Amino acid sequence: MSGPANKPSPWFELIVTIAVPAVVLMQLSSASRLGPVGALLLALAFPLAYGGWELLRLRKLNLMASIGVVSTLLTGGIGLLALDPQWLAVKEAAVPGAIGLAVLISARTRYPLVRVLVFNRAIFDVDRVQQALRERGTEAAFENRLQVGTVLLAGTFLFSSVANYLLARWVVTSPAGTEAFNNELGRMTLLSYPVIAIPSLLMMAGVMFYLARGAHRLTGLELEQMLKHASAGK
Repeated sequence: MSGPANKPSPWFELIVTIAVPAVVLMQLSSASRLGPVGALLLALAFPLAYGGWELLRLRKLNLMASIGVVSTLLTGGIGLLALDPQWLAVKEAAVPGAIGLAVLISARTRYPLVRVLVFNRAIFDVDRVQQALRERGTEAAFENRLQVGTVLLAGTFLFSSVANYLLARWVVTSPAGTEAFNNELGRMTLLSYPVIAIPSLLMMAGVMFYLARGAHRLTGLELEQMLKHASAGK
């Protein structure tokens, strides 16, 4: 572990929540090993345990972690109840789609969700940026930029929603509750990172760059002066 507040390595999170569950599903689902139900329960236990550990470690409710736990439980329900695999595709699309819709709606309010998901105190020295905006009289211009950033951020979640649906429909075609379903679910889990997660992260980084560039122009601060930990060390 490294980073502030002993934040776990992203590689550790990737291994626990994606790699290990995928291997369990693809290697232990045969009747001679754990069987489809046993392997599914074991695979789901890793992201659920990680989400619970994060909750205990931070001692506060993390929105994205909570959504991940709910998504995992829904996947388990679909597998254990042997529902039609099309419901997995619907679930995969519904979670990021609902977030994207909420972000888009928030663009019409005084509290755009881009402040929570991107321009937040964990990443930016918000107080310093706001003070510089007040001194220059550019607060309204920056609020407009946040509105645009919110729409762009909603686009990243809507992209994820469509991509999740198409990937699930393409990969997972076998009946739930079978060894084949588990194998396909494991393969989809592995593919979701390069096919969906990485492009989504790049798009979100683009939104951050858009906001940071606007903040630089409107405040006169350099990027390293706006970042939370960089400015805290000075």
